[in-house]
Amino acid sequence: MRNDYAEVFQDTAAVERYEAVEYAPDGYAAAINRRQRAYLRDLVGRSFVARRPVQHDFACGTGRALRALHGMVRGAHGYDSSAAMLAKADDLGALAELHRVDATGPVPTPVATDSPAIVTVFRLLLNVGDDVRERAVAFAARVLPHQEAGLLVVENHGNRGSARHLRHRRHAGEPWFAELSHEEVAALLARYGFSVVERRGFSLLTRGWYDRRWLRPFATVVDDVATRVPALSRYCVNVLYVARRTAPHVAPPPVHPPHPDATTW
Repeated sequence: MRNDYAEVFQDTAAVERYEAVEYAPDGYAAAINRRQRAYLRDLVGRSFVARRPVQHDFACGTGRALRALHGMVRGAHGYDSSAAMLAKADDLGALAELHRVDATGPVPTPVATDSPAIVTVFRLLLNVGDDVRERAVAFAARVLPHQEAGLLVVENHGNRGSARHLRHRRHAGEPWFAELSHEEVAALLARYGFSVVERRGFSLLTRGWYDRRWLRPFATVVDDVATRVPALSRYCVNVLYVARRTAPHVAPPPVHPPHPDATTW
């Protein structure tokens, strides 16, 4: 796992390569992004019926999650430590207020907005250490202080229980290879009062299937089907977790006996 993630993407050239190569139109990441976009829009449509949410995208990068929800939210804010990433998000048309935050230090203060809200944290957990993971979920807890405040959506693009794990020994020591299990993600969220209420996978097969042009159509069909079967998220490489703050315990009001002189109705 890299410990210089924030520094890597301060460079404009690195940001351009990330957008052009990692998200090449016919590649693995682009296919996942297409499925995630459809899922997120459906999630918001069925979860926020009375009022559309405001989106807070932590570590927004080039604004992919922000663009996914264009037209589905009544406002959006993107937060990132990289000025180059924020500039690219603006260039690509992210309809959001973009905020540069410190890469380390106290948990950033979210822009004050009315409920409900949806917090998105994409492509972050595997690229940073525990301290930044904790910081991201602590930020979400500030936006979503109680159960009815909205939803948190977190991405894990390296599920330890997927086929990707079969090659983990081969990739040992590689800075961009990391894994998290479903249990580890759930435990991280639980430390800040979140419970996972929904889980969906977006790639049952690994990147190698998409790198081979003759296998790509087959892989696309398999993963499109896997996305529509929630139970298969257990084995998917790329997974989204939808979480809600656990309802706080509210003590019942004290019951006082009626005053002797009170009138009984």
